[in-house]
Amino acid sequence: MTSPPDPNRSPASNDTEDSDFESMLANVEKSLQALKQRHHQIQHDTERHAELTGQHEQLKKQLRRSKNPQLQAQLQTQLQKISQQLEELEIRLESTLMSWETLREPFWQAVRYGGLGIIIGWVLKSCSS
Repeated sequence: MTSPPDPNRSPASNDTEDSDFESMLANVEKSLQALKQRHHQIQHDTERHAELTGQHEQLKKQLRRSKNPQLQAQLQTQLQKISQQLEELEIRLESTLMSWETLREPFWQAVRYGGLGIIIGWVLKSCSS
């Protein structure tokens, strides 16, 4: 069952509502795609982090057992490279977890309600004095 057309609603306003809805839907789809890509990147980085951590531990064990100075130098350079890669991955993982977009709403709510609380406190203090 369809409802009869609203005589107060013009076809032009219906078109703008449709285009607004379509643009909002396109934005949601774009955000969802970005979220999926980010999730995939986080999974990949987490797996790579675990792999590099294992390699780092193996190289440290080899370095402790090794008596050859040339081999020790090679192991040291490999350890440094892996450590640098681990640091980069950790930074990337931390930045994906903490961004301004995720903190914007709670931040402004804290500012808004914290400020409101301070103002109410001043008013109550001035009334009680």
